[in-house]
Amino acid sequence: MNELTRRDFVRGGLTAGIGIGIAPELPRSAVARQALAPAPAAGTDPYAMVDPELLDVIKKFPFPTQSFTSETLVAGRKWPPVPPLPPPAPQPFERHIPGPLGAPDLRLVIVDAAPGTKGRPAFLHIHGGGYVSGFAGQFNPFLQAVAQNCGCLVVSVDYRLAPETHFPGSLEDNYTALRWLYKNSDELGVDRKRIAIGGESAGGGHSAQLAIAARDRREIPILFQLLIYPVLDDRTGSTRQVPPYIGQFVWNAGSNRFAWTSLLGVPAGSPTVPAGAVPARVENLAGLPPAFIGVGALDLFVDEDVEYARRLINAGVSTELHVIPGAYHGFDVLVPDAAVSKRFTESWMIALRRAFGTG
Repeated sequence: MNELTRRDFVRGGLTAGIGIGIAPELPRSAVARQALAPAPAAGTDPYAMVDPELLDVIKKFPFPTQSFTSETLVAGRKWPPVPPLPPPAPQPFERHIPGPLGAPDLRLVIVDAAPGTKGRPAFLHIHGGGYVSGFAGQFNPFLQAVAQNCGCLVVSVDYRLAPETHFPGSLEDNYTALRWLYKNSDELGVDRKRIAIGGESAGGGHSAQLAIAARDRREIPILFQLLIYPVLDDRTGSTRQVPPYIGQFVWNAGSNRFAWTSLLGVPAGSPTVPAGAVPARVENLAGLPPAFIGVGALDLFVDEDVEYARRLINAGVSTELHVIPGAYHGFDVLVPDAAVSKRFTESWMIALRRAFGTG
């Protein structure tokens, strides 16, 4: 089997993997605090700590320091999907299943690298997009690469977006897709004991939410959670500030406040948030599936991701943590051919294959 290369599965999708976008405007009371992130301290160069291979692209990025709002991101939901790689790469197809009670049907995008094969693992992918944008299949080459390189069936779920749907709407959509995958494992040729979940950015946050919900509901065992620079804590950039050289590019504190406010229906950093909505606020992490967490050292989420990994380890959860020096949010998508991006991608591919027992 010929593996798909890193260049293959990011071809044509400069920002599709991060899925930046926005929905209609929230009430002013909910977004009053959305503003530009604090500028770096006087006399400092915001690019000074960036890995040299990642520097040129981020200097050309159209909005490296401006926060995202309904005014600036209304066009985000209009971005088209990245076309799938042509055959012999496995081709994505759609399937529609009943949604949660009282909710619309769910659209799934499926990539099957080995139709007719029995007993293979499955990966439930949850897309990124700041909780407010993106869709299943927006980044088809990524799904194709995971299916082929990790020897698994890939199912990506088109969950409802905030702010039209507050938590737990998206969680219930993702859980419904997980339950469908589990209950239809024989038809799909899937080993129901080898189902992993994961995603990037907000998709990583959704995956962490889903892992917690599945543990608590005790219906469906999850083998592994793959969290790629996950969004885990609404307090980052609201009640918890970060150093001036962190979170300057692609996704900053103002964007984070907007995203979490959109999802929660209350201002990010509020004293009380819906139970289970913010993984970092869940007190008990024991009994969760093994995890991979990877994040750039300049990513807004680095502190919360490292802290979540520490708490998982202390709770007895097998956890692999990678912190990439000089890397900002979405670096591997924006600069896929950089050596640091290739190493990062290979690290989580290895972790997923190891969890599946496929390599």
